[in-house]
Amino acid sequence: MAPYPIRPAGAMNKTLVPPQDPSSRQWYLVDAENQTLGRLASEVASVLRGKNNPNYAPHIDAGDFVVVMVINAEKVKVSGNKFTEKVYRRHSGRPGGMKTESFAALQARLPERIIEKAVKGMLPHNALGRQLFRKLKVYKGAEHPHAAQQPQALALDPAASAQ
Repeated sequence: MAPYPIRPAGAMNKTLVPPQDPSSRQWYLVDAENQTLGRLASEVASVLRGKNNPNYAPHIDAGDFVVVMVINAEKVKVSGNKFTEKVYRRHSGRPGGMKTESFAALQARLPERIIEKAVKGMLPHNALGRQLFRKLKVYKGAEHPHAAQQPQALALDPAASAQ
């Protein structure tokens, strides 16, 4: 007698793959004004990942598109001394090619990059994360070219949505 039950060949454990319809993906619009950077990035990453959908699976791109409008880029908040002390680094790949830039300088130059880097850091660091990151669109002003997709407003702060 076998120490474990023998299953028929067709009754193996199979990975559940929820049906995916790319045309059913929603487009969401997020207003980043007066939002804390980390809280904003974690909510956006969760929507990109698809954790708000009932057919979520960790190995599948089941998320929605997110258009983040940085209406007032100077009003994205960070806590503590991060405004003056937080440093963004990038490297050219050449010897001595390290470039550093403070949060305040990057916010004045490219405010979109701050939100992109924060969200990208909260996505998986593999091919799935790169695929999910392509669905994030960040713009500096109130204008965006995605009006035809009819994006829905995504409320992030429950206290702000109650007012």
